Amino acid sequence: MIVVAEFSANALQTVNPGETIIFTESPVPCRRGLIRHRDDTGNFLLVGYVPRQFGCRCNQREANYLVDFGANIAIPTGGTVEAISVAITVDGASLPASTMIVTPAAVEQFFNVSRAINAAIFNGCCESLSVRNTSSQPILVQNANIIISRPDLAVTR
Repeated sequence: MIVVAEFSANALQTVNPGETIIFTESPVPCRRGLIRHRDDTGNFLLVGYVPRQFGCRCNQREANYLVDFGANIAIPTGGTVEAISVAITVDGASLPASTMIVTPAAVEQFFNVSRAINAAIFNGCCESLSVRNTSSQPILVQNANIIISRPDLAVTR
C-alpha cells in the first residue's frame, strides 16, 4: 500500500497575497500519520519518516513526497488584469519550480493551474507544506485539489 492522501476545496474562495489556499475536505485522509491536515486550513504537516529496509544502513537523509496540486484561479472583480500566481511552499519558503503563473485577459476569467513536484523532508523531521498566493493582489480559487503521496513506502505482499 502506498501512503497517499487527498484534500480538496470545491467552493470559491478569495486568497489574499501571501496567504494559503484553504482545503475544506479530506476525501482520502492519511491513516498512517505521515501526512497531517486539519480541515479548513491550508497547512499540511509532512513527517520525515525513512524506514530501514532489508537491513540496509544507507544514509538516506530525506523522505520524498510527491505533491500533485491543481486548481482554477482568476482575478476577482475590481482587481488589476495582470499575471497571477500560486506556488507550493515547504516551511514557508516557496519552491521556485512549483510556481504556476497565468495571465487572464479579464477579471473572473478562470485558468487551470497544476504542478507535481517532489518535496524532500529531512529524515526524522516534520515540515509544513502549503500552496500560497504569490501574486501582488487577491485571487479567486475554485476546485482546488492536492494529492500527497509516498510511493517509496509501497508494501508488496
